Amino acid sequence: MSAISSLPTSSALPGAAPAASSAIALYARHTEGYEERVQATIDQLRQAAIDHPGSIVQATSLGAEDMVLTDLIAKLGLPIAVGTLQTGKLHAQTVALIPQIESRYGLQVEVYSPREEAVVHFVRRHGEKAMYESIDLRKNCCQIRKLEPLSRMLDSREAWVTGLRREQSANRGAVPLRETEANGRVKYNPLADWTWNDIWHYIATHNVPYNELHDQFMPSIGCEPCTRAIAVGEEFRAGRWWWEDEKAKECGLHAVQATPSRDEAVAA
Repeated sequence: MSAISSLPTSSALPGAAPAASSAIALYARHTEGYEERVQATIDQLRQAAIDHPGSIVQATSLGAEDMVLTDLIAKLGLPIAVGTLQTGKLHAQTVALIPQIESRYGLQVEVYSPREEAVVHFVRRHGEKAMYESIDLRKNCCQIRKLEPLSRMLDSREAWVTGLRREQSANRGAVPLRETEANGRVKYNPLADWTWNDIWHYIATHNVPYNELHDQFMPSIGCEPCTRAIAVGEEFRAGRWWWEDEKAKECGLHAVQATPSRDEAVAA
């Protein structure tokens, strides 16, 4: 049996979730400390914009967390650019959020795509489904489609903002609110201590647009070949690269060695 044909699909998983629901109905809850977490995020975003005038970007995956951040950046009128990676393998529902953001907030989203020649060479050599064949090939695909475009997004910028949260996975359990990368660039993770309930409570309260795939039990959404719905009881990122060992489940975008700043590195 080939590696491709043996891969499980969401419909084949025991205890698989229904085809669709409402992410807001499922997850939006007001929890203790919510207002304080929102205010702390606002304060950090404002200070980040002051500390890096004209040289800071939100790198958005267009997921629920990043839509919250974009909403805050726009409503606060902060001079923080918004950029995303169009890998060429995104779901149509994900790509559809780009014009929605631009229309609703009056922001121009910077879109960074992989080098066409690199993609063509990789696909010709390894095929369209190379990501299923080995971790190395999957990471090579991520390198071409994500990491190289991200390097262009961050080129000459002093800082960037992400939607990373500690609750997302064991690998992210110690995500600090602010960290300094080896190259000196500052990385802000202002939602680090937010819960999944917080994210959806904010979305519901402020009517924030979001990827409709979240209503199909996809809490973490990446490229289409590498994302599936999760089943009841599965971990948050179980639908990402589900055929791989749990320890391998990062694309490399957030694997840069960094130095947390002071007490902000303490995990919740």
